[in-house]
Amino acid sequence: MAIKEVLHSDFAPKAVGPYSQAVVTGNLIFTSGQVPIDPKTGKIEAATIEEQTEQVMKNLHYVLAQGGVAFDRVVKTTCFLSDINDFAAFNGVYAKYFPENPPARSCVQVAALPLGAKVEVEVIAVRG
Repeated sequence: MAIKEVLHSDFAPKAVGPYSQAVVTGNLIFTSGQVPIDPKTGKIEAATIEEQTEQVMKNLHYVLAQGGVAFDRVVKTTCFLSDINDFAAFNGVYAKYFPENPPARSCVQVAALPLGAKVEVEVIAVRG
């Protein structure tokens, strides 16, 4: 039995570095951080924090779906914002994806994100 299984969805953006979209070990799925890259263009097309958050969550949806789970199976998220003043607007979009029993979460401001993104989110989900 393999220690890890690599997940890849063609509906989510390709990695912009040497990493997998997600890795499964045991019954846990660990996603890499998703920035708001449009998988069709390979670029960040969204301008506002709300639009970028929507794209990030769509990307995560497709990666999680490749592992056979949805947002209701997410137990932990780590969220990175390039501007903590976007916290309320980010939460407005994020909350739609976790309407009940939201996961544990960390949310921090960082100096910069890849490709000039305003937001990046990674998740841990339980499978099975």
